[in-house]
Amino acid sequence: MLISQNWITRLLRSSGNEGWSVTSEELDAGFVRVGFETEGYAPIEETTGPLVIGRVLEIEELEGFKKPIRYCQVDVGEANGTGEPQGIVCGARNFAEGDLVVVSLPGAVLPGGFEIAARKTYGKISDGMIASAAELGLTAKSEGIITLEPGLAEPGSDARDVLGLEDTVFEVNVTPDRGYALSARGLTREIASAFGLSYHDVAANPSVAGIDTGGVPSPAGELVAVDVDAETKTQRFGLRKVEGIDPTRPSPLWMQRELMLSGIRPVNAATDVTNYVMLLTGQPMHAFDADKISGGLRVRNAVAGESLETLDHTQRALTADDVVIEDARAIVSLAGIMGGASTEISEESVNVYFEAATWDPLTVARSARRHKVSSEASRRFERGVDPALVEVALDMACALLAAIAGGTIAAGRTLVGEREALEEIVMPLAKPGEITGVDYAPEAVVRRLEEVGCDVSVDGELARVVPPTWRTDLTVAVELVEEVVRLEGLDAIPLELPSPRGGRGLSPAQKRRRAATHALAYSGYVEVIPTPFIANNTFDTWGLDAEDARRQAVSVQNPLDRDYGLIATTVLPSMLEAVGRNVARGRRDLALFSVAQVAFARAAASPLPSVAARPSQETIDELIASLPKQDLHAATVATGHWELAGPWGPGRPYTWADAIESARVVAQAAGVVLEVAAADCRPWHPGRCAALLVGGEVVGYAGELHPEVLEALELPERTCAMELDLSALPFEANLPAPALSVFPALNQDIALVVDESVPAEAVRRAVAEGAGELVESVQLFDVYRSDQLGEGKKSLAFGLVFRAGDRTLTEDEASSARLAAAAVAEERFGAQMRA
Repeated sequence: MLISQNWITRLLRSSGNEGWSVTSEELDAGFVRVGFETEGYAPIEETTGPLVIGRVLEIEELEGFKKPIRYCQVDVGEANGTGEPQGIVCGARNFAEGDLVVVSLPGAVLPGGFEIAARKTYGKISDGMIASAAELGLTAKSEGIITLEPGLAEPGSDARDVLGLEDTVFEVNVTPDRGYALSARGLTREIASAFGLSYHDVAANPSVAGIDTGGVPSPAGELVAVDVDAETKTQRFGLRKVEGIDPTRPSPLWMQRELMLSGIRPVNAATDVTNYVMLLTGQPMHAFDADKISGGLRVRNAVAGESLETLDHTQRALTADDVVIEDARAIVSLAGIMGGASTEISEESVNVYFEAATWDPLTVARSARRHKVSSEASRRFERGVDPALVEVALDMACALLAAIAGGTIAAGRTLVGEREALEEIVMPLAKPGEITGVDYAPEAVVRRLEEVGCDVSVDGELARVVPPTWRTDLTVAVELVEEVVRLEGLDAIPLELPSPRGGRGLSPAQKRRRAATHALAYSGYVEVIPTPFIANNTFDTWGLDAEDARRQAVSVQNPLDRDYGLIATTVLPSMLEAVGRNVARGRRDLALFSVAQVAFARAAASPLPSVAARPSQETIDELIASLPKQDLHAATVATGHWELAGPWGPGRPYTWADAIESARVVAQAAGVVLEVAAADCRPWHPGRCAALLVGGEVVGYAGELHPEVLEALELPERTCAMELDLSALPFEANLPAPALSVFPALNQDIALVVDESVPAEAVRRAVAEGAGELVESVQLFDVYRSDQLGEGKKSLAFGLVFRAGDRTLTEDEASSARLAAAAVAEERFGAQMRA
C-alpha cells in the first residue's frame, strides 16, 4: 500500500502524540520492527525556485490553433516583484476566472529538471506556468491543473506549504493475512506500537482524521428495501443517501493529495470520498447516482449468460459464481470489484447512494481472477474487511460529502446482516516465552495484545482474549503468540545455531532423480521446469480414450487461469508448449528434458473434518486415501536436428529411435534395463511408438508424436517425445554384470527373412535366446527389402559375437550356436535364413 508519511504523522499527532516526528529512515525501521516490509520510500521530488499561489483574473481564448489555448492574467501578489498580473499561456480547461491556482514563475525548476522561463508561444509571452499535480510530482498523470478552494491561501504565498510538497511516500508490503493494514487506520496502529505511542482508533473517533460526523442524523427507518440472498455469503450490507449536492464542486486539495500519493486518481467529490474513506479505514465503498436506481435492491448470484458494463466501460460476461447488485431494472454492480456504468456518478448527479458491505473474501477473489480485474476494493475484500466498519464508513462518507458539496443527509439507513460473535481464545500467559525462549512479563503480554485491539482479561495464569473484529486471522493461541513476539521485537529472540546431526545423505529416490537429470543433461538435453497445471482440453486434443488413466486429473477449485484448471498427470503438455514458444521465436532445433511430479486423482473429494478436535483414525485414513497419487516422471521432447549440419556433414534429424535411446539413458542412470516393444498409445504415432517395459510392466512410452496432435498444437512435423515413470522403476539395480574373458571372440553374421509386420527387436531377442550362453552380443546392422524377397518381406541382418570364458571357441561351435539361433527365429516367426 502507498501512504504518505505526513498522513501517518497527522493521525498519530491527533491521537495525543503532539509534536511527534521521525525521519523517513526511522519510520521505515519502525515498519520493519513490527513485522512489515516496505518496498521502499521516496520523497516527493523537490521543486526549486518561485512556486506560488495565484488567482486567475482574466481568461482570453486564443483561436486559430489545433487545440484550445487560453491566455490568462494571474494575480501572484508581490511574488513577481511588481505586483502586476502575470500573463501565462495555458491549455487546461478545468479552471475559471477567480480560481486559485499554483503558478511556477520564471526561475523555478520542476521535478525532472524542467526549468521555467518566459517564452513566446501561440503569439503571446508566457511568463511562467500554471502547474498540474503531475508536473509537481504528486502523481504520475493528471488531467488539468490544480485548483484550490477559495480562501485557502493568498496570491503570492509560497505554494509548497499549501501543497505539502515536503513529504515522503512509503510503499508498504502487506501480506495476505493482514488485510487491516491496507489502510491508514491499520498502519498508524502498527506505527504507534513500534514507537510506543498512544493510539486513537479513527473508526471509534472520526475526529482524529478531522471528520465531524456529529451532523449525521441517527438512522430513522429503512432507506430502501434490500434483499440479500443467503447463497451470496454476504455478511453485511449498508446504504445511506445524500441529497441535493452540488456536482460541480471538486473534492478539496487535502483529499485529492492523499488520493494521488496513494496512487488513486481524483474523479469527483462523491467518488473521491469513497476512495478516501477506503484508504483511511480499509472499508471499500461505492457511490451510486441515486436517480439512476429504480426501486429496491437485491444482492444475488448472477445467472450464467448475464453481462454488465462496468465503470471501466468493459462489457463483462458473468457466471453463476459472481455476486451482483441489481435494482428493479438491471444489474448495477459487480459486488466487491467494480460498479456498473449505468449508475455512475456524473456531473449531473445531485443525489448519491453510498454503499458499504462485507463480501465473502473467497467469492471476491475468484471473481476478480476470473474477470482479470484487481481493483483497490477487491484487494481489500480478498484479505478480509472489518465487518464493524459498514455503518462507520457510511457516516464518514455522508459527513464528508455534505461538507464538500453541500446537500442533506437522509435520515433513513438500510443495514442488512449482523456481526458474527467472536470466539474467545484462551492462552497461558507464559506461552510466548515457552515457544521463543524469551521471558516475557505477563504485563507485557497483555499490553501487546491490547495494542493489537484485543479485549484481554486475566484469569490466574491464563489470558482470555477476544480478538478485534478487524483481525479475522487471530483464531488460535499460537497466532496470539506471534503478535506478542512481533511487537516485542524479533531481535529480542536469542540466536542459537542448532547442532547439526549426522545424516544419511540423499535417499535412494533423490539419488535416482539426480542421476536421471545429470544423465540427460550430459546427453545434450536442456532442462525445462514445467508448470504443474495443464489446459483443460489437453486430453481431448490428444484424443485419449475416456478410460485412459491420464484423464484422472485433479481439478483445481481456484485456478490462477481458468483455462488451466487441471493438475498434470503427464509432463508432456508443458514441455510441448515450451517447444511451441521456442519454435515461434525461430529456434528449430530443440532437445528438452524435465523430471517432475505428476498427480493422479484417487478420490472425487476429500472429507472435511471438524477442527475442534482431533479426527478419528478412520477419518485420517480416509483423508490419506483421498490424496492424489504423486509419481515422478522423466520426459524428453525434441524436434529438428540432433546432429547439426556443418562442414563435418549434412547433420541428422532427431528420430523416434533417439527418443527411445533417451529412455535407455534414464534407465541406465537408474540402474535398470529397459525392454522395448511396439505400442499404440496417444499422443504418439501408432506406427512409431514404443512401450518401455521393466520386468514385463509398462513404465512409459517413446517415439514420434501423432501428426494430428502436432497439427493441433502447431508443432513441427516429426517431433518426438518420451515419458518414463521413474517411480515405477525398482531401486535394486538389475544391470547385467559384464563378463570379462581373456579368450578371443568369433564374429558371425546371420540374415533372416521375416514378414514386414514382425518387429526387429523381437527377432533379435529370439536370436540371442537361441544362440545360448556362448553369444556375447546380438546387434541389428542392416534391414533389406527387395522384389526378390517378395512383397511384405524384409531381411534383418544381425552381427553375433561369440566368446567363451574358459577356452578359445572353434568355428564349428559358433556356427552351431548360429544355426540354433536361426531355428528359434524360424519356430517363432517363420524366419528363413538367407545365404
